[in-house]
Amino acid sequence: MKQLAVLGSTGSIGASTLEIVAAHPEHFRVVALTAGRNFDLLARQIAIFRPRVVAVQNADEARLLTRELGPGAPEVLYGPSGLTACAVAPGVDMVVSAIVGAAGLEPTLAAIQAGRDVALANKEALVAAGPLVMTAVRAQGTTLFPIDSEHSAIFQSLQGHRRHDVRRLILTASGGPFRDYSHQALAAVRPQDALMHPNWSMGRKITIDSATMMNKGLEVIEAHWLFDLPAEQIDVHIHPESIVHSMVEYIDGAVIAQLGLPDMKTPIAYALSYPERLALDLPPLDLCSLGQLNFHEPDQQRFPCLALAYKALQAEGTAPAVLNAANEVAVEAFLGGHLDFLSIAAVIEGVLARHDVQPLTDLDQVLAADAWARDAAEVLVSSKLTGVS
Repeated sequence: MKQLAVLGSTGSIGASTLEIVAAHPEHFRVVALTAGRNFDLLARQIAIFRPRVVAVQNADEARLLTRELGPGAPEVLYGPSGLTACAVAPGVDMVVSAIVGAAGLEPTLAAIQAGRDVALANKEALVAAGPLVMTAVRAQGTTLFPIDSEHSAIFQSLQGHRRHDVRRLILTASGGPFRDYSHQALAAVRPQDALMHPNWSMGRKITIDSATMMNKGLEVIEAHWLFDLPAEQIDVHIHPESIVHSMVEYIDGAVIAQLGLPDMKTPIAYALSYPERLALDLPPLDLCSLGQLNFHEPDQQRFPCLALAYKALQAEGTAPAVLNAANEVAVEAFLGGHLDFLSIAAVIEGVLARHDVQPLTDLDQVLAADAWARDAAEVLVSSKLTGVS
């Protein structure tokens, strides 16, 4: 039986993970849970899965949760140290890293350094600190199992094949809700419009990233580290149906793809159970009803975030961490009504232009670059509000 720590248990990935665990109790036991804002859902999860330790955001929430759960409550921790303690809890075999944003970096890295396998949905860990994370993976002999549907598709399409026979990776993207919008129409996009993804049910931040195509840019950087290929061998295709989750092209011209319904339970289950597959209560894929599958190149002029991600990857060092942090600030400002849709990319580009890229050597440097980028992005957001450029 595999013992799990689920970081970000109340988010969409975390909740889906626990649905799979509940359907297959003979395979999994939950040892640790962590959550952010959804306090009530966490309490229900604790009642169902009975973890030994949990972590919440702050001391007040920890006291409240302990009081609410009463006798028999698990150990309740809080803050970044609580996250890390859950990630390295005794007995944990695999950590499901599903915290959104840079907050997931430190506990994910701690889990790897403690010798835990990681089912990775927190792409920001590899975006911000790819060299550090992969060095730790190699040093500890652990495995990163990708949960993102695109990287899971590539992982599956590589099975049984030699990595040096790969010509390129092709990441597919739905294109988000605005793939056919003009520049003028994009300028009028509101947060409520951007949160209506046509195919996937995701958290707020990831949904906005999909709308700007930054999500795909972050996935390009993640794919670089997961599969050890340069940016020149990682392409993006817009695929509105979201049925082909990604593809691998080999040097003999063969292209192997992984297809499936747009449901995150499939890649989550594969990461949890690899190399086995779990039976899931999902309808079969009916290609005859679909009739056709469409693909086209992304328009990087209308969606410049994708080009900015490639630029940061090619710059290496601290640039991807800065890209990620600036994006988080810009997206939050957009969701709060303080920034228009097109200015998300403008803020990120401005922060990258001001950054003096440094080689990446340690975690402190990543955190410093992240903090600097957040401050710089806040200044640019303020300038957009006041009209100062």
